Amino acid sequence: MASILRGNDLRQLGFPEGRAIGLALAQLQRKEFKRLTQADQLELLRAILATPTDFLTDLAWSHTAAALLPPVARHIELVARKPYVTFGAEHIEAGAVHQMETAMKLPVTVAGALMPDAHHGYGLPIGGVLATDNAVIPYAVGVDIGCRMALSVYDLPAKYLTQRVQEVRHLLLENTRFGSGRSWERGQRLDHAVLHSDTFQAIPFLKNKLDRAAEQVGTSGSGNHFVEFGIVEITDPANDMGLPPGQYVGVLSHSGSRGLGAGIAEHYTKLAKDVCQLPGEAQHLAWLGLDTEAGQEYWAAMNLAGDFASACHDQIHRRLARALGEKPLAKVENHHNFAWKERLADGREVITHRKGATPAGAGVLGIIPGSMTAPGFIVRGRGAAASLSSASHGAGRLLSRTRAKAEIGEADLRRQLADHGVELLGGGLDEAPQAYKDIHTVMASQRELVDVLGSFTPKIVRMDGA
Repeated sequence: MASILRGNDLRQLGFPEGRAIGLALAQLQRKEFKRLTQADQLELLRAILATPTDFLTDLAWSHTAAALLPPVARHIELVARKPYVTFGAEHIEAGAVHQMETAMKLPVTVAGALMPDAHHGYGLPIGGVLATDNAVIPYAVGVDIGCRMALSVYDLPAKYLTQRVQEVRHLLLENTRFGSGRSWERGQRLDHAVLHSDTFQAIPFLKNKLDRAAEQVGTSGSGNHFVEFGIVEITDPANDMGLPPGQYVGVLSHSGSRGLGAGIAEHYTKLAKDVCQLPGEAQHLAWLGLDTEAGQEYWAAMNLAGDFASACHDQIHRRLARALGEKPLAKVENHHNFAWKERLADGREVITHRKGATPAGAGVLGIIPGSMTAPGFIVRGRGAAASLSSASHGAGRLLSRTRAKAEIGEADLRRQLADHGVELLGGGLDEAPQAYKDIHTVMASQRELVDVLGSFTPKIVRMDGA
């Protein structure tokens, strides 16, 4: 066995004081390097020290190599703003536009688009679509990675919801769990294939996340997340779901990847900010190259979080279907807060980030919700190049949560719900219908992006809260 190298041995090689020494010594403790002779270890370290850029894509040595590069190489300046298309510009706040303008100045940016439901967020605005060159931006994906909409359509008449209000209310309360940190009780948890993914063990950061994920699978978050019963109306005979035009009972859910996605977003955003130091106005748009170990780790973790979010919806809908004693006629699901490897119209491969934007490739089905008193729409994408094959992910906020709480009264909310025949379980003033844009105006701004196949009108809505 090789004798153990120490910090002074690396200093004598020329390693600078700092992180590189500690990172290198830690790597040498790995089994595949520990069995090398000391001479071979020193030869490897000399090679890394001589040309660290050659090792930036090496899974074992990329962090050591990055620590050997001059810090000044991490500072990145913005470039001239690239053009992008805005849909429904007259209804988008200045803050969201400014954030999009900043994103279009990143040197890795290739193309972009702003959806009509856009509003201010962190980094990329919510409703922003950004295509980059071989780079993924954690905050352009978002904190709630893989957040999605899922709709189940049942062969039940619309009057079912008015005749069985108490029963449906009970089904929602018994078969859903809401809120930050909330999980299913022991004995009520369901297993899912995503919990057996090798990614939990392959990425060190995720090794201690599995137990919490197993507790939270099949649950929903707070904020604007919901599970609701409503009336589906199919209006297009050629609707891709094989459903005759008419009315049905539907279950619509909106939720994401819970604590798992939030932890991944926070961890890899910190890493990105460390290696990609941007000017203050763009600091939340720090990226990770997909040719680096950290970039590959984030990509794998992001996809795991997306699969986990889908698993949550799968279990929500399975529980409710079982309680109803019905099998759905059709299901539609789409996600946002994600990044995809795609090709632009000119054939160029890019990483497309959709932060609060619905994939709307040609023939792709999706759901665009309104509010708890406004209809949502079942849509089919038209693959519009100008929007990077995207559409809005909802109506979009008109009032911030703080303003909504300050300006909307409890009596106003209850009156609005009564006028539309909607029963709300939980929820708060920050999610009141008045806090959202007019969904019909939003849909009118994106006629060229999607075809409408039908609608979903909420009737019994479950959200976080008492």
